[in-house]
Amino acid sequence: MLSDTHPEAARVQLELLRRAGPTKRFALACSLTQTVLSLCRRALAEANPGLSKDELDLLFVELNYGRELAERVRVFQRERETKGYSKALREAEI
Repeated sequence: MLSDTHPEAARVQLELLRRAGPTKRFALACSLTQTVLSLCRRALAEANPGLSKDELDLLFVELNYGRELAERVRVFQRERETKGYSKALREAEI
Protein backbone atom coordinates (compact mmCIF):
# COMPACT_ATOMS: atom_id res chain seq x y z
CA MET A 1 0.00 0.00 0.00
CA LEU A 2 1.30 3.46 -0.90
CA SER A 3 1.49 5.89 1.98
CA ASP A 4 3.17 9.17 2.76
CA THR A 5 3.12 8.24 6.47
CA HIS A 6 6.33 6.99 7.99
CA PRO A 7 5.96 3.29 8.92
CA GLU A 8 6.60 3.96 12.62
CA ALA A 9 4.01 6.74 12.68
CA ALA A 10 1.52 4.44 10.95
CA ARG A 11 2.21 1.73 13.51
CA VAL A 12 1.56 4.16 16.39
CA GLN A 13 -1.64 5.45 14.74
CA LEU A 14 -2.92 1.92 14.28
CA GLU A 15 -2.12 1.01 17.90
CA LEU A 16 -3.94 4.12 19.16
CA LEU A 17 -6.94 3.24 17.01
CA ARG A 18 -6.96 -0.32 18.35
CA ARG A 19 -6.86 0.97 21.93
CA ALA A 20 -9.68 3.46 21.35
CA GLY A 21 -13.09 2.40 22.55
CA PRO A 22 -16.11 2.08 20.30
CA THR A 23 -17.32 5.60 21.12
CA LYS A 24 -14.01 7.14 20.07
CA ARG A 25 -13.82 5.03 16.89
CA PHE A 26 -17.39 5.99 16.00
CA ALA A 27 -16.60 9.68 16.55
CA LEU A 28 -13.53 9.36 14.32
CA ALA A 29 -15.58 7.65 11.59
CA CYS A 30 -18.23 10.40 11.77
CA SER A 31 -15.57 13.09 11.57
CA LEU A 32 -13.92 11.45 8.57
CA THR A 33 -17.30 11.07 6.85
CA GLN A 34 -18.11 14.76 7.40
CA THR A 35 -14.71 15.74 6.00
CA VAL A 36 -15.18 13.61 2.88
CA LEU A 37 -18.71 15.00 2.29
CA SER A 38 -17.46 18.57 2.67
CA LEU A 39 -14.56 17.97 0.27
CA CYS A 40 -16.93 16.37 -2.26
CA ARG A 41 -19.35 19.31 -2.10
CA ARG A 42 -16.51 21.83 -2.39
CA ALA A 43 -15.08 20.03 -5.43
CA LEU A 44 -18.51 20.01 -7.10
CA ALA A 45 -18.94 23.74 -6.43
CA GLU A 46 -15.49 24.53 -7.84
CA ALA A 47 -16.08 22.39 -10.92
CA ASN A 48 -19.55 23.90 -11.52
CA PRO A 49 -19.32 27.59 -10.58
CA GLY A 50 -22.52 28.52 -12.42
CA LEU A 51 -24.81 26.19 -10.44
CA SER A 52 -27.02 27.37 -7.59
CA LYS A 53 -26.88 25.73 -4.16
CA ASP A 54 -30.01 23.70 -4.98
CA GLU A 55 -28.53 22.57 -8.29
CA LEU A 56 -25.29 21.57 -6.55
CA ASP A 57 -27.29 19.65 -3.95
CA LEU A 58 -29.11 17.75 -6.71
CA LEU A 59 -25.82 17.02 -8.48
CA PHE A 60 -24.40 15.69 -5.21
CA VAL A 61 -27.44 13.43 -4.75
CA GLU A 62 -27.20 12.19 -8.34
CA LEU A 63 -23.51 11.39 -8.14
CA ASN A 64 -23.68 9.72 -4.73
CA TYR A 65 -27.12 8.13 -4.63
CA GLY A 66 -28.18 7.81 -8.26
CA ARG A 67 -30.17 9.56 -10.94
CA GLU A 68 -33.49 8.05 -9.83
CA LEU A 69 -33.33 9.55 -6.33
CA ALA A 70 -32.11 12.89 -7.69
CA GLU A 71 -35.12 13.00 -10.03
CA ARG A 72 -37.48 12.21 -7.15
CA VAL A 73 -35.94 15.07 -5.17
CA ARG A 74 -36.33 17.40 -8.19
CA VAL A 75 -40.02 16.51 -8.48
CA PHE A 76 -40.52 17.01 -4.75
CA GLN A 77 -38.83 20.42 -4.89
CA ARG A 78 -41.04 21.53 -7.78
CA GLU A 79 -44.17 20.36 -5.99
CA ARG A 80 -43.05 22.04 -2.79
CA GLU A 81 -42.66 25.32 -4.66
CA THR A 82 -46.11 25.11 -6.27
CA LYS A 83 -48.17 23.31 -3.60
CA GLY A 84 -46.34 24.06 -0.37
CA TYR A 85 -44.19 21.84 1.78
CA SER A 86 -46.87 19.98 3.76
CA LYS A 87 -48.95 19.00 0.75
CA ALA A 88 -45.90 17.98 -1.30
CA LEU A 89 -44.66 15.84 1.60
CA ARG A 90 -48.02 14.11 1.98
CA GLU A 91 -48.13 13.38 -1.76
CA ALA A 92 -44.54 12.22 -2.05
CA GLU A 93 -44.03 8.54 -2.81
CA ILE A 94 -41.67 7.82 0.04
